[in-house]
Amino acid sequence: MIGTTAALITYAGDRGTVIADNAATLQALVRASDYIQFTYLTGSTCTADSDNVVEATYEAAIAEVATPFFWTKTFTPAEQKVLTKVDDTQWTVTGDASKGGASIPRSTKIETMLRACIGGGLYGYSTGPRLV
Repeated sequence: MIGTTAALITYAGDRGTVIADNAATLQALVRASDYIQFTYLTGSTCTADSDNVVEATYEAAIAEVATPFFWTKTFTPAEQKVLTKVDDTQWTVTGDASKGGASIPRSTKIETMLRACIGGGLYGYSTGPRLV
């Protein structure tokens, strides 16, 4: 597990989010740690001790507390869509299953926090543009 429940509660509180010290918070932190580990750290230059990894994990945990299992939801490319017409509502699918990580939830804040140390991992980028 990355980080601690006590530090998560403090981190969230400093940002105006109140999180209880209970089993659900610990479980959310474990799921968030798994998400960060397996999505960003495995196969990359990052470790749990790298800059911003703990903070990115806390960001993921805050989302997990608000919506349990958010990071483990299974998405299909067809579920990735944008609204393209309002009257007679119409959606256009934007997902592309041929790209790695196409159906995994992402957070622009977490990706920004981890940008400097990701050299592999699921998204496989370092200094160049995203490949997803």
